[in-house]
Amino acid sequence: MVKNPLACFKAYDVRGKLKEELDEKVAYKIGRAAAQTLNIDTGVVGYDARESSPILAQAVIKGFQDAGVNVLKIGLAGTEEVYSAVTELNAGVGIEITASHNPIEYNGMKIVKSSSQPLSEKEFLDIKLLAERNNFVDSKRVGLVIDKKQKARATYIDKILSFIDQSKLIPLKIVINSGNGAAGQVIDKLNEKLVLNGVKTHFVYLHHNPDSSFPNGIPNPLLEENRKSTSNLIKKEKADFGVAFDGDFDRCFLFDQLGNFIPSEYVVGFLAKAFLNKEI
Repeated sequence: MVKNPLACFKAYDVRGKLKEELDEKVAYKIGRAAAQTLNIDTGVVGYDARESSPILAQAVIKGFQDAGVNVLKIGLAGTEEVYSAVTELNAGVGIEITASHNPIEYNGMKIVKSSSQPLSEKEFLDIKLLAERNNFVDSKRVGLVIDKKQKARATYIDKILSFIDQSKLIPLKIVINSGNGAAGQVIDKLNEKLVLNGVKTHFVYLHHNPDSSFPNGIPNPLLEENRKSTSNLIKKEKADFGVAFDGDFDRCFLFDQLGNFIPSEYVVGFLAKAFLNKEI
Protein backbone atom coordinates (compact mmCIF):
# COMPACT_ATOMS: atom_id res chain seq x y z
CA MET A 1 0.00 0.00 0.00
CA VAL A 2 1.28 3.47 -0.90
CA LYS A 3 2.38 5.38 2.19
CA ASN A 4 2.53 8.88 0.73
CA PRO A 5 0.74 8.96 -2.64
CA LEU A 6 1.85 12.41 -3.70
CA ALA A 7 5.52 12.13 -2.75
CA CYS A 8 5.98 10.96 -6.34
CA PHE A 9 5.52 14.52 -7.61
CA LYS A 10 8.99 16.00 -8.11
CA ALA A 11 10.03 19.37 -9.56
CA TYR A 12 8.70 18.78 -13.08
CA ASP A 13 7.75 15.13 -13.44
CA VAL A 14 6.44 12.14 -11.50
CA ARG A 15 8.86 9.59 -10.07
CA GLY A 16 8.42 7.23 -7.16
CA LYS A 17 9.20 3.89 -5.62
CA LEU A 18 6.61 1.32 -6.58
CA LYS A 19 4.09 0.36 -3.88
CA GLU A 20 5.50 3.06 -1.57
CA GLU A 21 5.01 6.23 -3.61
CA LEU A 22 3.39 5.08 -6.85
CA ASP A 23 0.82 2.43 -7.72
CA GLU A 24 -2.25 1.94 -9.93
CA LYS A 25 -4.54 4.03 -7.70
CA VAL A 26 -2.15 6.96 -7.77
CA ALA A 27 -1.69 6.61 -11.53
CA TYR A 28 -5.47 6.67 -12.01
CA LYS A 29 -5.77 9.86 -9.96
CA ILE A 30 -2.97 11.55 -11.89
CA GLY A 31 -4.57 10.66 -15.23
CA ARG A 32 -7.95 11.91 -14.13
CA ALA A 33 -6.53 15.05 -12.52
CA ALA A 34 -4.49 15.89 -15.64
CA ALA A 35 -7.58 15.52 -17.85
CA GLN A 36 -9.71 17.74 -15.61
CA THR A 37 -7.04 20.37 -14.94
CA LEU A 38 -6.15 20.83 -18.60
CA ASN A 39 -9.80 20.55 -19.71
CA ILE A 40 -9.03 18.33 -22.69
CA ASP A 41 -10.96 15.92 -24.87
CA THR A 42 -8.10 13.71 -26.15
CA GLY A 43 -4.94 12.34 -24.53
CA VAL A 44 -1.98 10.20 -25.60
CA VAL A 45 -0.61 7.42 -23.37
CA GLY A 46 2.58 5.42 -23.92
CA TYR A 47 4.94 3.46 -21.70
CA ASP A 48 8.53 2.23 -21.45
CA ALA A 49 9.84 -1.34 -21.14
CA ARG A 50 9.54 -1.70 -17.35
CA GLU A 51 7.36 -4.53 -16.07
CA SER A 52 5.11 -2.16 -14.12
CA SER A 53 4.64 0.33 -16.96
CA PRO A 54 1.74 -1.29 -18.89
CA ILE A 55 -0.22 -1.66 -15.63
CA LEU A 56 0.29 1.97 -14.67
CA ALA A 57 -0.53 3.05 -18.23
CA GLN A 58 -3.84 1.20 -18.06
CA ALA A 59 -4.66 3.02 -14.81
CA VAL A 60 -3.94 6.40 -16.45
CA ILE A 61 -6.10 5.39 -19.42
CA LYS A 62 -8.97 4.54 -17.06
CA GLY A 63 -8.53 7.92 -15.38
CA PHE A 64 -8.77 9.65 -18.75
CA GLN A 65 -11.82 7.63 -19.74
CA ASP A 66 -13.67 8.36 -16.51
CA ALA A 67 -12.99 12.06 -17.10
CA GLY A 68 -14.69 11.73 -20.50
CA VAL A 69 -11.41 11.94 -22.43
CA ASN A 70 -10.71 9.85 -25.52
CA VAL A 71 -7.39 8.00 -25.31
CA LEU A 72 -4.92 7.55 -28.14
CA LYS A 73 -3.05 4.47 -26.99
CA ILE A 74 0.42 3.98 -28.49
CA GLY A 75 1.73 1.14 -26.28
CA LEU A 76 5.45 0.54 -25.82
CA ALA A 77 7.02 3.81 -26.88
CA GLY A 78 9.64 6.36 -25.96
CA THR A 79 8.98 9.72 -24.37
CA GLU A 80 9.78 11.53 -27.61
CA GLU A 81 7.20 9.40 -29.42
CA VAL A 82 4.51 10.46 -26.94
CA TYR A 83 5.53 14.12 -27.27
CA SER A 84 5.44 13.85 -31.06
CA ALA A 85 2.05 12.13 -31.04
CA VAL A 86 0.50 14.92 -28.96
CA THR A 87 1.27 17.41 -31.74
CA GLU A 88 0.87 15.18 -34.78
CA LEU A 89 -2.41 13.65 -33.58
CA ASN A 90 -3.74 16.93 -32.14
CA ALA A 91 -4.15 15.77 -28.53
CA GLY A 92 -4.47 17.93 -25.44
CA VAL A 93 -2.07 15.99 -23.21
CA GLY A 94 0.49 13.22 -23.40
CA ILE A 95 1.68 10.95 -20.60
CA GLU A 96 4.63 8.61 -20.91
CA ILE A 97 4.92 6.03 -18.13
CA THR A 98 8.65 5.85 -17.45
CA ALA A 99 11.27 6.03 -14.75
CA SER A 100 13.93 6.72 -17.38
CA HIS A 101 17.29 5.70 -15.89
CA ASN A 102 16.12 5.23 -12.29
CA PRO A 103 16.48 1.84 -10.52
CA ILE A 104 14.17 -1.00 -11.50
CA GLU A 105 11.94 -0.65 -8.41
CA TYR A 106 10.90 2.86 -9.54
CA ASN A 107 8.52 4.21 -12.12
CA GLY A 108 7.02 7.57 -13.03
CA MET A 109 5.46 9.81 -15.66
CA LYS A 110 6.48 12.57 -18.03
CA ILE A 111 3.64 14.87 -19.03
CA VAL A 112 3.18 17.48 -21.75
CA LYS A 113 0.15 19.48 -22.83
CA SER A 114 -1.13 20.49 -26.28
CA SER A 115 1.49 21.22 -28.97
CA SER A 116 3.87 19.11 -26.84
CA GLN A 117 4.51 22.05 -24.51
CA PRO A 118 5.73 21.47 -20.96
CA LEU A 119 3.28 22.05 -18.14
CA SER A 120 3.57 25.33 -16.29
CA GLU A 121 4.49 25.15 -12.61
CA LYS A 122 0.90 26.08 -11.76
CA GLU A 123 -0.60 23.40 -14.00
CA PHE A 124 1.67 20.75 -12.53
CA LEU A 125 0.81 21.85 -8.98
CA ASP A 126 -2.92 21.97 -9.80
CA ILE A 127 -2.77 18.36 -11.03
CA LYS A 128 -1.04 17.34 -7.80
CA LEU A 129 -3.54 19.16 -5.60
CA LEU A 130 -6.56 17.75 -7.44
CA ALA A 131 -5.15 14.23 -7.21
CA GLU A 132 -4.57 14.77 -3.47
CA ARG A 133 -8.10 16.01 -2.88
CA ASN A 134 -9.61 13.28 -5.05
CA ASN A 135 -12.38 15.76 -5.86
CA PHE A 136 -13.20 14.94 -9.47
CA VAL A 137 -16.10 16.24 -11.54
CA ASP A 138 -18.32 13.42 -12.78
CA SER A 139 -18.33 13.06 -16.55
CA LYS A 140 -21.46 12.39 -18.60
CA ARG A 141 -19.55 10.04 -20.88
CA VAL A 142 -16.77 7.46 -20.82
CA GLY A 143 -13.89 8.20 -23.16
CA LEU A 144 -13.02 5.90 -26.04
CA VAL A 145 -9.70 4.06 -26.37
CA ILE A 146 -8.23 4.20 -29.87
CA ASP A 147 -5.12 2.31 -30.95
CA LYS A 148 -2.75 4.77 -32.65
CA LYS A 149 0.53 2.89 -32.23
CA GLN A 150 1.35 2.50 -35.92
CA LYS A 151 0.22 6.02 -36.82
CA ALA A 152 2.19 7.60 -33.99
CA ARG A 153 5.38 5.72 -34.86
CA ALA A 154 5.09 6.50 -38.56
CA THR A 155 4.62 10.23 -37.97
CA TYR A 156 7.48 10.26 -35.45
CA ILE A 157 9.89 8.64 -37.91
CA ASP A 158 8.78 10.98 -40.69
CA LYS A 159 9.48 13.92 -38.38
CA ILE A 160 12.98 12.64 -37.56
CA LEU A 161 13.82 12.18 -41.23
CA SER A 162 12.51 15.65 -42.09
CA PHE A 163 15.55 17.13 -40.33
CA ILE A 164 18.02 15.69 -42.84
CA ASP A 165 18.67 15.40 -46.56
CA GLN A 166 18.67 11.62 -47.01
CA SER A 167 20.33 11.89 -50.42
CA LYS A 168 23.49 13.13 -48.70
CA LEU A 169 23.77 10.24 -46.26
CA ILE A 170 26.82 8.02 -46.75
CA PRO A 171 27.12 4.39 -45.61
CA LEU A 172 28.50 4.23 -42.07
CA LYS A 173 28.88 1.35 -39.66
CA ILE A 174 27.07 2.43 -36.49
CA VAL A 175 26.79 0.56 -33.19
CA ILE A 176 23.40 1.18 -31.58
CA ASN A 177 22.85 0.21 -27.95
CA SER A 178 19.16 0.36 -27.00
CA GLY A 179 19.84 -0.82 -23.45
CA ASN A 180 16.93 -3.32 -23.61
CA GLY A 181 14.65 -0.30 -23.40
CA ALA A 182 12.07 1.18 -25.75
CA ALA A 183 14.40 2.36 -28.53
CA GLY A 184 14.97 -0.93 -30.37
CA GLN A 185 11.60 -1.15 -32.11
CA VAL A 186 11.87 2.43 -33.32
CA ILE A 187 15.36 1.84 -34.69
CA ASP A 188 13.97 -1.14 -36.64
CA LYS A 189 11.24 1.00 -38.21
CA LEU A 190 13.68 3.83 -38.89
CA ASN A 191 16.02 1.41 -40.63
CA GLU A 192 13.14 0.03 -42.73
CA LYS A 193 12.18 3.53 -43.85
CA LEU A 194 15.77 4.47 -44.70
CA VAL A 195 16.24 1.32 -46.78
CA LEU A 196 12.89 1.90 -48.49
CA ASN A 197 14.10 5.40 -49.40
CA GLY A 198 17.26 3.98 -50.96
CA VAL A 199 19.66 4.72 -48.09
CA LYS A 200 22.33 2.10 -47.41
CA THR A 201 22.57 1.36 -43.69
CA HIS A 202 24.90 -0.75 -41.55
CA PHE A 203 23.65 -0.87 -37.97
CA VAL A 204 25.22 -3.16 -35.39
CA TYR A 205 22.72 -3.78 -32.59
CA LEU A 206 23.53 -4.19 -28.90
CA HIS A 207 20.99 -5.00 -26.14
CA HIS A 208 18.42 -4.35 -28.83
CA ASN A 209 15.24 -6.06 -27.67
CA PRO A 210 13.05 -4.65 -24.86
CA ASP A 211 13.46 -6.67 -21.66
CA SER A 212 11.74 -5.60 -18.44
CA SER A 213 14.36 -7.39 -16.34
CA PHE A 214 17.14 -5.22 -17.85
CA PRO A 215 19.66 -8.09 -17.86
CA ASN A 216 22.45 -5.73 -18.90
CA GLY A 217 21.69 -3.12 -16.24
CA ILE A 218 19.37 -0.12 -16.17
CA PRO A 219 19.98 1.77 -19.45
CA ASN A 220 21.88 4.79 -18.19
CA PRO A 221 24.87 5.59 -20.43
CA LEU A 222 25.99 8.32 -18.04
CA LEU A 223 27.32 5.58 -15.76
CA GLU A 224 30.85 4.66 -16.79
CA GLU A 225 30.27 0.97 -16.15
CA ASN A 226 27.40 1.03 -18.66
CA ARG A 227 29.55 2.51 -21.42
CA LYS A 228 31.96 -0.39 -21.70
CA SER A 229 29.74 -2.69 -23.77
CA THR A 230 29.12 0.03 -26.36
CA SER A 231 32.76 1.07 -26.44
CA ASN A 232 34.03 -2.48 -26.74
CA LEU A 233 31.68 -3.34 -29.59
CA ILE A 234 32.68 -0.21 -31.52
CA LYS A 235 36.32 -1.26 -31.32
CA LYS A 236 35.57 -4.90 -32.12
CA GLU A 237 33.45 -4.03 -35.16
CA LYS A 238 35.72 -1.15 -36.24
CA ALA A 239 32.58 0.97 -36.42
CA ASP A 240 32.50 4.63 -37.44
CA PHE A 241 30.76 5.65 -34.20
CA GLY A 242 28.24 4.47 -31.64
CA VAL A 243 24.99 5.58 -30.03
CA ALA A 244 23.61 4.50 -26.64
CA PHE A 245 20.06 5.30 -25.52
CA ASP A 246 18.51 5.55 -22.08
CA GLY A 247 15.36 3.59 -21.22
CA ASP A 248 12.74 5.91 -22.71
CA PHE A 249 15.15 7.22 -25.38
CA ASP A 250 14.60 10.90 -24.74
CA ARG A 251 18.38 11.04 -24.45
CA CYS A 252 21.14 9.43 -26.47
CA PHE A 253 24.89 9.50 -26.00
CA LEU A 254 27.57 9.29 -28.66
CA PHE A 255 30.90 7.47 -28.89
CA ASP A 256 33.64 8.09 -31.45
CA GLN A 257 35.33 5.51 -33.70
CA LEU A 258 37.79 4.63 -30.92
CA GLY A 259 34.98 3.91 -28.47
CA ASN A 260 35.52 7.13 -26.51
CA PHE A 261 32.46 8.62 -24.83
CA ILE A 262 31.68 12.12 -26.16
CA PRO A 263 30.50 14.56 -23.46
CA SER A 264 27.02 15.92 -24.15
CA GLU A 265 28.07 19.58 -24.35
CA TYR A 266 30.09 18.82 -27.48
CA VAL A 267 27.13 17.06 -29.07
CA VAL A 268 24.85 20.04 -28.29
CA GLY A 269 27.36 22.37 -29.94
CA PHE A 270 27.61 20.13 -32.99
CA LEU A 271 23.83 19.91 -33.37
CA ALA A 272 23.37 23.65 -32.83
CA LYS A 273 25.82 24.39 -35.63
CA ALA A 274 24.15 21.87 -37.96
CA PHE A 275 20.64 23.24 -37.40
CA LEU A 276 21.75 26.87 -37.61
CA ASN A 277 23.46 26.16 -40.93
CA LYS A 278 20.13 24.89 -42.26
CA GLU A 279 18.59 28.29 -41.57
CA ILE A 280 21.28 30.34 -43.30
